Amino acid sequence: MDFTSRMAALLGAFRRERNGAVADSMRFYGKSYGLNYGVSLPTLRSLARAGGTDHEFAKYLYLQDVRCLRLAAFHIADPARLIPAEFAFWGGGLLNSELAEEAAFALLSRSEALPALFEAWTAPGAPCLEQYAALMAAARAPHPSPVWIVPAVETVRRAASDDAPAARLLAQGAVALLTAIGSLNDENRLAVLRAAGSLEASPAAEYLRGELAWRLEA
Repeated sequence: MDFTSRMAALLGAFRRERNGAVADSMRFYGKSYGLNYGVSLPTLRSLARAGGTDHEFAKYLYLQDVRCLRLAAFHIADPARLIPAEFAFWGGGLLNSELAEEAAFALLSRSEALPALFEAWTAPGAPCLEQYAALMAAARAPHPSPVWIVPAVETVRRAASDDAPAARLLAQGAVALLTAIGSLNDENRLAVLRAAGSLEASPAAEYLRGELAWRLEA
């Protein structure tokens, strides 16, 4: 069966699960989808995983302007085949925060290329949604590295001059990662709190410090 036929079959399965109430209630940072059936994430994940991994098919689905197909692509892609040459492809398709979060959960955090991706996507000038996806993926890594503390804090420092929704989004991603790192041991916890304390005052910085204060309280 070719990719077009397989996509049509998958889309039919999603169409049968359509839920207008879910679609109407969606709130995310970024652009809207061209077509959205409102399929719930648990249902979408189950249907996407049923056919196993197929990296090329996943990339084909990711090019479609259909919510359920783009999200399914992260579950059908093979994390072992995510290499630096593909970073631009996956990053370029992150239209909104929902896609960034699902990419982090299903694909990015499971790839051995995560350290390289984190470095590339948290660099100065990287798009907001790539930074957010990298932070969320790193937060889900089995062993989040303390070397990620400074880059995470720097995303918040740079975001202080961004629009408020973008700055808050990056602060949320940084909170997730810094909490994961700081929860490993006391040395990491203190390093996280010191780094967060070095930020100049801004709404994003205050949000970060407030969240970490209770999440990492001794």
